[in-house]
Amino acid sequence: MMSDIVRMKAVEVVLYGVVKIAWMDGYEAVVDLRPVISGGEMFEFLRRSPDRFNEVRLSEFGHSIFWLDDDRDEIDFGAESLRRRAERQAAILALAS
Repeated sequence: MMSDIVRMKAVEVVLYGVVKIAWMDGYEAVVDLRPVISGGEMFEFLRRSPDRFNEVRLSEFGHSIFWLDDDRDEIDFGAESLRRRAERQAAILALAS
């Protein structure tokens, strides 16, 4: 159900391919998107011009983060998938330490 999705309130770039996200419920995490953006045609514009990763934006209602590609289309990641990715990556780091 859509209302169960915890929206995001902030996003900032840590380094190319990695963002720090704060969700409305207070959860904050660093999310590594490098495995995703390293392939696929839709992310070619970021690989070609890595500085464009810094242009990440938070959608108006916090349901996604996005970049505008060369055609001005939004290339986005949803709040729910980012949260799952953040929690999975945090769990892996916890196991490794």
